[in-house]
Amino acid sequence: MALTEQVEVSLRDAQSHLKNALAFSARNEKPYVSKHIANMLADIDNLIDATELIEKLNERQDGDSGFFGNYFKDDRDS
Repeated sequence: MALTEQVEVSLRDAQSHLKNALAFSARNEKPYVSKHIANMLADIDNLIDATELIEKLNERQDGDSGFFGNYFKDDRDS
């Protein structure tokens, strides 16, 4: 199941706040603080992207090359 619009919007809002925190931490905090904030930003991005990819895979019909081209085509089908 894909992320609901409300959850995705909330995650995007969280990213916005984390970017602001990252800007301040880059000037005033130890580097490891900035590193962990950047990791949180990347994790949110990965969560949104992975959910979209998993949804596309789950909706894929057998034999359908669809969005992924020949990636899932069995070599024996040639």
